[in-house]
Amino acid sequence: MASTSSLKSMSSLKLPNSVSPSSPDSQRLLSINPSTPFSTQNLRIRTTHQGFSSRRQSKSIAPKAFFFGNRKTKSESAKPTKVQELCVYEINERDRGSPAFLKLSQKPVNSLGDLVPFSNKLYTGDLEKRLGITAGICILIQHVPAMKGDRYEAIYSFYFGDYGHLSVQGPYLTYEDTRLSVTGGSGIFEGVYGEVKLQQIVFPFKIFYTFYLKGIKDLPAELMVHPVAPSPSVEPSAAVTAAVAQAAISNFSK
Repeated sequence: MASTSSLKSMSSLKLPNSVSPSSPDSQRLLSINPSTPFSTQNLRIRTTHQGFSSRRQSKSIAPKAFFFGNRKTKSESAKPTKVQELCVYEINERDRGSPAFLKLSQKPVNSLGDLVPFSNKLYTGDLEKRLGITAGICILIQHVPAMKGDRYEAIYSFYFGDYGHLSVQGPYLTYEDTRLSVTGGSGIFEGVYGEVKLQQIVFPFKIFYTFYLKGIKDLPAELMVHPVAPSPSVEPSAAVTAAVAQAAISNFSK
Protein backbone atom coordinates (compact mmCIF):
# COMPACT_ATOMS: atom_id res chain seq x y z
CA MET A 1 0.00 0.00 0.00
CA ALA A 2 1.36 3.46 -0.87
CA SER A 3 2.28 5.71 1.97
CA THR A 4 0.40 8.90 2.87
CA SER A 5 3.34 11.01 1.76
CA SER A 6 3.26 9.37 -1.68
CA LEU A 7 -0.44 10.19 -2.13
CA LYS A 8 0.11 13.79 -1.19
CA SER A 9 2.89 14.15 -3.74
CA MET A 10 0.67 12.66 -6.46
CA SER A 11 -2.23 15.00 -5.70
CA SER A 12 0.10 17.99 -5.99
CA LEU A 13 1.05 17.13 -9.59
CA LYS A 14 -0.49 19.29 -12.45
CA LEU A 15 -1.65 17.53 -15.55
CA PRO A 16 -0.30 19.28 -18.69
CA ASN A 17 -3.34 18.47 -20.86
CA SER A 18 -5.95 19.92 -18.56
CA VAL A 19 -7.29 23.31 -19.76
CA SER A 20 -9.10 25.82 -17.67
CA PRO A 21 -12.63 26.63 -18.93
CA SER A 22 -11.87 30.30 -18.71
CA SER A 23 -8.62 30.10 -20.68
CA PRO A 24 -8.41 31.57 -24.24
CA ASP A 25 -7.78 28.12 -25.72
CA SER A 26 -10.89 26.76 -24.12
CA GLN A 27 -12.99 29.64 -25.42
CA ARG A 28 -11.55 29.16 -28.89
CA LEU A 29 -12.45 25.46 -28.88
CA LEU A 30 -15.94 26.19 -27.62
CA SER A 31 -16.56 28.80 -30.26
CA ILE A 32 -15.40 26.62 -33.20
CA ASN A 33 -16.49 23.07 -32.55
CA PRO A 34 -20.17 23.54 -31.71
CA SER A 35 -20.79 26.07 -34.45
CA THR A 36 -19.52 23.94 -37.33
CA PRO A 37 -22.54 21.58 -37.66
CA PHE A 38 -24.98 24.48 -37.35
CA SER A 39 -23.28 26.34 -40.20
CA THR A 40 -23.56 23.26 -42.38
CA GLN A 41 -27.22 22.85 -41.53
CA ASN A 42 -27.89 26.51 -42.23
CA LEU A 43 -26.15 26.17 -45.61
CA ARG A 44 -28.25 23.14 -46.49
CA ILE A 45 -31.47 24.89 -45.55
CA ARG A 46 -30.54 27.98 -47.54
CA THR A 47 -29.65 25.90 -50.62
CA THR A 48 -32.88 23.92 -50.40
CA HIS A 49 -34.87 27.13 -50.06
CA GLN A 50 -33.22 28.60 -53.18
CA GLY A 51 -33.98 25.42 -55.18
CA PHE A 52 -37.60 25.56 -54.05
CA SER A 53 -37.81 29.24 -55.05
CA SER A 54 -36.35 28.48 -58.49
CA ARG A 55 -38.91 25.75 -59.05
CA ARG A 56 -41.74 28.03 -57.99
CA GLN A 57 -40.43 30.80 -60.25
CA SER A 58 -40.12 28.50 -63.31
CA LYS A 59 -43.64 27.17 -62.77
CA SER A 60 -45.07 30.67 -62.53
CA ILE A 61 -43.28 31.84 -65.71
CA ALA A 62 -44.42 28.94 -67.92
CA PRO A 63 -48.12 29.90 -68.07
CA LYS A 64 -47.20 33.53 -68.83
CA ALA A 65 -45.03 32.45 -71.74
CA PHE A 66 -47.88 30.27 -73.03
CA PHE A 67 -50.39 33.11 -72.95
CA PHE A 68 -47.98 35.65 -74.43
CA GLY A 69 -47.29 33.27 -77.33
CA ASN A 70 -50.97 33.18 -78.28
CA ARG A 71 -51.47 36.92 -78.06
CA LYS A 72 -51.92 38.59 -81.47
CA THR A 73 -49.69 41.51 -82.39
CA LYS A 74 -51.18 44.90 -83.22
CA SER A 75 -50.19 44.53 -86.88
CA GLU A 76 -52.03 41.19 -87.13
CA SER A 77 -55.13 42.54 -85.44
CA ALA A 78 -55.15 45.61 -87.71
CA LYS A 79 -54.80 43.56 -90.91
CA PRO A 80 -57.77 44.24 -93.23
CA THR A 81 -60.18 41.33 -93.62
CA LYS A 82 -62.47 42.93 -96.22
CA VAL A 83 -62.73 40.95 -99.46
CA GLN A 84 -61.92 42.99 -102.59
CA GLU A 85 -63.03 41.65 -105.94
CA LEU A 86 -60.61 42.40 -108.78
CA CYS A 87 -61.29 41.30 -112.37
CA VAL A 88 -58.71 41.08 -115.16
CA TYR A 89 -58.35 39.57 -118.62
CA GLU A 90 -55.36 37.55 -119.80
CA ILE A 91 -55.13 37.54 -123.59
CA ASN A 92 -52.63 35.73 -125.80
CA GLU A 93 -52.15 37.93 -128.87
CA ARG A 94 -49.67 35.50 -130.42
CA ASP A 95 -46.85 38.04 -130.31
CA ARG A 96 -44.80 36.72 -127.37
CA GLY A 97 -43.93 33.19 -128.49
CA SER A 98 -46.24 31.86 -125.79
CA PRO A 99 -46.97 29.19 -124.78
CA ALA A 100 -43.97 26.92 -125.27
CA PHE A 101 -44.62 23.17 -125.03
CA LEU A 102 -41.70 21.17 -123.60
CA LYS A 103 -42.40 17.46 -124.14
CA LEU A 104 -40.18 16.08 -121.40
CA SER A 105 -42.19 12.85 -121.28
CA GLN A 106 -41.24 12.18 -124.93
CA LYS A 107 -44.66 10.57 -125.46
CA PRO A 108 -47.02 11.17 -128.40
CA VAL A 109 -49.84 12.37 -126.10
CA ASN A 110 -49.59 14.94 -123.32
CA SER A 111 -48.22 13.12 -120.26
CA LEU A 112 -47.03 13.66 -116.71
CA GLY A 113 -43.98 15.91 -116.57
CA ASP A 114 -44.57 17.93 -119.73
CA LEU A 115 -43.95 21.64 -119.11
CA VAL A 116 -45.66 24.71 -120.53
CA PRO A 117 -43.93 28.06 -119.81
CA PHE A 118 -46.06 31.05 -120.81
CA SER A 119 -46.39 34.84 -120.78
CA ASN A 120 -49.43 36.79 -122.00
CA LYS A 121 -50.81 40.33 -121.86
CA LEU A 122 -52.94 41.54 -118.97
CA TYR A 123 -55.86 44.00 -119.17
CA THR A 124 -58.35 45.56 -116.76
CA GLY A 125 -61.73 43.88 -116.45
CA ASP A 126 -63.37 46.52 -118.67
CA LEU A 127 -60.64 46.04 -121.32
CA GLU A 128 -59.95 49.79 -121.26
CA LYS A 129 -56.37 49.69 -119.93
CA ARG A 130 -53.26 47.61 -120.36
CA LEU A 131 -51.98 46.44 -116.97
CA GLY A 132 -48.94 44.34 -117.78
CA ILE A 133 -48.27 40.65 -118.29
CA THR A 134 -48.61 37.21 -116.79
CA ALA A 135 -45.55 34.98 -116.45
CA GLY A 136 -45.23 31.43 -115.18
CA ILE A 137 -45.18 27.72 -115.85
CA CYS A 138 -47.66 24.84 -115.94
CA ILE A 139 -46.64 21.28 -115.09
CA LEU A 140 -48.80 18.62 -116.71
CA ILE A 141 -50.24 16.26 -114.10
CA GLN A 142 -52.81 14.26 -116.04
CA HIS A 143 -54.15 13.91 -119.56
CA VAL A 144 -57.95 13.54 -119.48
CA PRO A 145 -59.13 12.02 -122.78
CA ALA A 146 -62.79 11.98 -121.72
CA MET A 147 -62.72 15.76 -121.38
CA LYS A 148 -60.41 16.26 -124.36
CA GLY A 149 -58.08 18.25 -122.14
CA ASP A 150 -55.41 18.24 -119.48
CA ARG A 151 -54.88 18.97 -115.81
CA TYR A 152 -51.89 21.14 -114.89
CA GLU A 153 -50.35 22.46 -111.69
CA ALA A 154 -49.77 26.16 -112.36
CA ILE A 155 -47.37 28.60 -110.69
CA TYR A 156 -47.41 32.14 -112.05
CA SER A 157 -47.62 35.88 -111.43
CA PHE A 158 -49.64 38.86 -112.60
CA TYR A 159 -47.62 42.06 -113.09
CA PHE A 160 -49.31 45.45 -112.60
CA GLY A 161 -46.55 47.96 -113.41
CA ASP A 162 -45.78 50.34 -110.52
CA TYR A 163 -48.55 48.80 -108.43
CA GLY A 164 -46.62 45.55 -107.93
CA HIS A 165 -47.56 41.95 -108.61
CA LEU A 166 -49.75 39.05 -107.45
CA SER A 167 -48.60 35.41 -107.30
CA VAL A 168 -50.88 32.38 -107.55
CA GLN A 169 -50.61 28.61 -107.45
CA GLY A 170 -53.02 25.75 -108.00
CA PRO A 171 -54.89 23.63 -110.53
CA TYR A 172 -55.22 24.77 -114.14
CA LEU A 173 -57.71 22.72 -116.15
CA THR A 174 -58.04 23.30 -119.89
CA TYR A 175 -61.67 22.13 -119.95
CA GLU A 176 -63.36 23.84 -116.96
CA ASP A 177 -63.16 26.69 -114.46
CA THR A 178 -60.83 26.33 -111.48
CA ARG A 179 -59.76 28.20 -108.36
CA LEU A 180 -56.17 28.90 -107.37
CA SER A 181 -54.65 30.22 -104.15
CA VAL A 182 -53.23 33.72 -103.99
CA THR A 183 -49.85 33.10 -102.38
CA GLY A 184 -48.57 36.67 -102.01
CA GLY A 185 -47.63 39.87 -103.74
CA SER A 186 -45.55 43.04 -103.76
CA GLY A 187 -46.19 46.78 -103.80
CA ILE A 188 -49.83 47.53 -102.99
CA PHE A 189 -50.41 43.76 -102.85
CA GLU A 190 -47.88 43.08 -100.09
CA GLY A 191 -49.39 40.82 -97.42
CA VAL A 192 -52.29 39.74 -99.64
CA TYR A 193 -54.04 36.39 -99.40
CA GLY A 194 -57.17 34.86 -100.87
CA GLU A 195 -58.08 33.04 -104.06
CA VAL A 196 -58.73 33.60 -107.75
CA LYS A 197 -61.32 32.06 -110.02
CA LEU A 198 -60.00 31.15 -113.48
CA GLN A 199 -62.64 31.14 -116.22
CA GLN A 200 -61.47 29.48 -119.42
CA ILE A 201 -62.93 31.33 -122.42
CA VAL A 202 -60.79 30.20 -125.37
CA PHE A 203 -57.90 27.90 -124.40
CA PRO A 204 -55.11 28.94 -124.39
CA PHE A 205 -55.78 32.43 -125.76
CA LYS A 206 -58.36 34.12 -123.57
CA ILE A 207 -58.95 33.79 -119.82
CA PHE A 208 -61.02 35.83 -117.36
CA TYR A 209 -59.93 36.05 -113.71
CA THR A 210 -61.86 37.15 -110.64
CA PHE A 211 -59.61 37.73 -107.60
CA TYR A 212 -61.01 37.65 -104.07
CA LEU A 213 -58.32 39.49 -102.13
CA LYS A 214 -57.91 40.00 -98.39
CA GLY A 215 -55.26 41.47 -96.10
CA ILE A 216 -54.54 44.67 -98.06
CA LYS A 217 -55.73 48.27 -98.16
CA ASP A 218 -58.36 49.46 -100.63
CA LEU A 219 -57.15 49.08 -104.20
CA PRO A 220 -57.02 52.07 -106.60
CA ALA A 221 -60.20 52.88 -108.53
CA GLU A 222 -58.15 52.48 -111.72
CA LEU A 223 -58.07 48.73 -111.07
CA MET A 224 -61.52 48.28 -109.53
CA VAL A 225 -63.58 48.69 -112.69
CA HIS A 226 -66.84 47.09 -113.77
CA PRO A 227 -65.86 44.14 -116.00
CA VAL A 228 -67.05 43.28 -119.46
CA ALA A 229 -68.97 40.00 -119.42
CA PRO A 230 -66.64 37.17 -120.54
CA SER A 231 -67.24 35.79 -124.03
CA PRO A 232 -65.10 34.51 -126.92
CA SER A 233 -65.72 37.75 -128.85
CA VAL A 234 -64.40 40.28 -126.31
CA GLU A 235 -61.31 42.21 -127.38
CA PRO A 236 -59.43 45.30 -126.16
CA SER A 237 -59.54 48.33 -128.46
CA ALA A 238 -56.66 49.16 -130.80
CA ALA A 239 -55.55 52.00 -128.51
CA VAL A 240 -55.43 49.69 -125.52
CA THR A 241 -53.58 47.00 -127.46
CA ALA A 242 -51.03 49.62 -128.51
CA ALA A 243 -50.82 50.76 -124.85
CA VAL A 244 -51.01 54.47 -125.61
CA ALA A 245 -50.56 56.76 -122.59
CA GLN A 246 -54.22 57.09 -121.60
CA ALA A 247 -54.87 53.40 -122.20
CA ALA A 248 -52.28 51.93 -119.85
CA ILE A 249 -51.33 52.16 -116.16
CA SER A 250 -48.09 53.84 -115.13
CA ASN A 251 -45.01 51.88 -116.20
CA PHE A 252 -47.12 48.87 -117.15
CA SER A 253 -45.14 45.61 -117.25
CA LYS A 254 -44.10 44.58 -120.74
